[in-house]
Order: sequence, then structure tokens, then C-alpha cells
Amino acid sequence: MLTENQNPILKHNPGHIKHDGHNMTGFIIFLCSESIIFLAFFVGYGVLKSTAPVWYPEGVSGIEIKEPLINTIILISSSFVIYFAEKCLHKNNLWGFRGIWLLTMLMGSYFVYGQYVEWSELTFSLNSGVFGGMFYLLTGFHGLHVITGILLMGLMLFKSFIPNNYVKGEMGVESVSLFWHFVDVIWIILFGLIYLWQ
Repeated sequence: MLTENQNPILKHNPGHIKHDGHNMTGFIIFLCSESIIFLAFFVGYGVLKSTAPVWYPEGVSGIEIKEPLINTIILISSSFVIYFAEKCLHKNNLWGFRGIWLLTMLMGSYFVYGQYVEWSELTFSLNSGVFGGMFYLLTGFHGLHVITGILLMGLMLFKSFIPNNYVKGEMGVESVSLFWHFVDVIWIILFGLIYLWQ
């Protein structure tokens, strides 16, 4: 195991984000652009719900909240899990990083599976009025981001087995972790709009 004295490149200072050049800035700008897209969806959902004379499709009085709540707790918890994975990497504990990183992937996968189960049990479709279209658009678009995050984590997990992969820094891991936190925050807002505001 390397120490900070043996490899000063891996030294972490408080509040410092290691990266090569300013690539992280570009990634943050990308997340900001994604935020604007989601914000437009949120505003559209709020306006449509507030002005529609009848919001839910015929035969639908509301949405089941129990299973989505469990999925939400798991997804939010994964943000804390991925934080500890990063801590392990900072301490050069690669196997600890791999194990906890994999656990984050499994939690994300469970969320996607839970959403699939929810969709399969719904009594309305994409064509079931404005609500049906907005529901599938918002949850589907977010689900696509979750799947993307899982795939990116898989790539980072694979790269962790490449010798000396982190000698020049951990920007890939930090970027994926930031993306995952972003996905979680977006879901908290979505959960409030769709499931709590009924």
C-alpha cells in the first residue's frame, strides 16, 4: 500500500479536487445544462397540474407511494455509500473502494428494477392524458440517467483493475460520483412532485 510520502501525487488537501487541467469544470457545466432540462420539466409539470381541470386519467385516483418510497430510500442511501467508496480510494484501499462501489451499483440497479415493477403494475399508459405523458416522461428520463450512472460506475470499476490507474488523479471517479449525487437530488424533487403532491 502506498503512503502519501511514497507518492505525493496522491496527496489530498482539504477541499481540493484533483483533476487534469480543468476538465471537471466542463463536467459541472454539463450537469448545469442537465439541470436546466429537468427544471423545464418540473415547471411544465407544475403548470399543467395546476391548470388542468382533470389531472388523473379516468379510473385513476392517485399513485401508490409505498414501493416508490422504498426505492427512494435506497437511491438516496446510495449517495452516502458512494461517498464512502471515494473515501476508500483516497486512502488507497482499492478493494474497499471496489466493494463499496459495487454496492452502489447494486442499489442503483435495484432502483431501476423497482421502477420497472412499478411501471408494469400501472393502470395507465403514456397515452393516458397529460398526466400519463408527464409521468412516463419524467420518471423515464430520470431512469435513463440512473442507468447511465450505473454504466459509468461499471466503467470506473473496470478501470480500477488497471495498474497505476490513479497515479495521475481520480477525476473519473469524482465525476461519476458527482453525477450520481445529481441523479439522487433530481429524484427527490421528482418524488415530491409526482408522489407527494397528489
